[in-house]
Amino acid sequence: NFSVGQRQLFCLARAFVRKSSILIMDEATASIDMATENILQKVVMTAFADRTVVTIAHRVHTILTADLVIVMKRGNILEYDTPESLLAREDGVFASFVRADM
Repeated sequence: NFSVGQRQLFCLARAFVRKSSILIMDEATASIDMATENILQKVVMTAFADRTVVTIAHRVHTILTADLVIVMKRGNILEYDTPESLLAREDGVFASFVRADM
C-alpha cells in the first residue's frame, strides 16, 4: 500500500510521462513533508515549464513563482495578476495571505 503522498507523486510522474499539456494540482503538496514539497515544486517548474499548470493551494508559498495568480472566494474572482503585482498591493487579499503564511 502506498501513502497518499506517494500516490500523488505517482500521479505527477504519470502526467509527465504522458506529456499532458495541462496539469491540475489540487492541494498536491498537502500530504507530503516540506523537503519533498520543495523537490516537487522544482520538478514541476522544470519538467512542466512548457505546459499549463493550474495549482489550487492553501499554502501560499507554493504559488509565489507562478506566472499568474487568481484569488477566488465563493466562485468569484477577487484578484488576478502576477504574484509580484499582487504582493505590491498592501491592502490586497493575496498580500494578506502571504503575510499570514509567514
